[in-house]
Amino acid sequence: MRILVVEDEEAIADALVHILTKNKYIADACYDGESGLDNALTGIYDIILLDIMLPKINGLDVLKQLRDNKIDTPVLLLTAKDEIPDKVKGLDFGADDYMTKPFSFDELLARIRCLYRRKANISYENILKFNDVSLNLQTYEISTESQSFKLGLKEFSIMELMLQNPNRVFSKESLIEKVWGYESDAEYNNVEVYISFLRKKLSHMNAHTVIKTVRGVGYRLEEIK
Repeated sequence: MRILVVEDEEAIADALVHILTKNKYIADACYDGESGLDNALTGIYDIILLDIMLPKINGLDVLKQLRDNKIDTPVLLLTAKDEIPDKVKGLDFGADDYMTKPFSFDELLARIRCLYRRKANISYENILKFNDVSLNLQTYEISTESQSFKLGLKEFSIMELMLQNPNRVFSKESLIEKVWGYESDAEYNNVEVYISFLRKKLSHMNAHTVIKTVRGVGYRLEEIK
C-alpha cells in the first residue's frame, strides 16, 4: 500500500513516514499543499494523510480539488483543530476520517487499516483473494491450498495491486509509479524481474492463477482456464 503524507511540520511528516515504512507501507511526504495536491492528483496513492493547516494551499482546498477532479482516494485529515465545525467541514468536503493532534500512532495505523479494508472490500482477516490464490496483508504470505511463500516488499506491492484488480492490464509505467514511486528512476527491467519472481512462486504453488503478458501493453492477473 502506498500512502501520501501531506504535513508542513517536517519533523512530524518524517516521523509518520518512518512509522509507516517500519510497518511495511510505502510512504511519501510533501510539506505544503501545492506539492501535496500535485502528488495526490497522480492517483497512485491508496490513502492520503492530509493536514489542514498547510502553506500555499490549505488542506481543505486540497481535498476539495481532489474530489472535484474525481480522485476518490481515502483521505484522513490530521489537524490541531478540534472544534466540531472544523470536523464537519472536513467531512463535508469529502474526507473519510479525521484525527486531532496529538494522536496515537497505534490508533492512526488502525484507522489506516480500516480505511484500506473499506476501499478494497477486504475481509477483517486482512486477506485478499482471487481464484485459488490468497495474500495475507499482515504476514506478506501468498498461498494456495498446498503451499505458501513469504513475499518481499516489491513482490507484495505488485501482487496486492493485481489481486485488487484481477483481469485488469497494468502497464510497466503504471507499476513503476505505483510500486516504486512517481519520481523513481526504476526501469522496465526492474518490473520484469519482480514479475518473474512472482510467476515462479505461483508455479511452485501449482496455482491455477497466472500473470499473463499482454503484448505491447503490460501484465494482468488471470485464472487458468
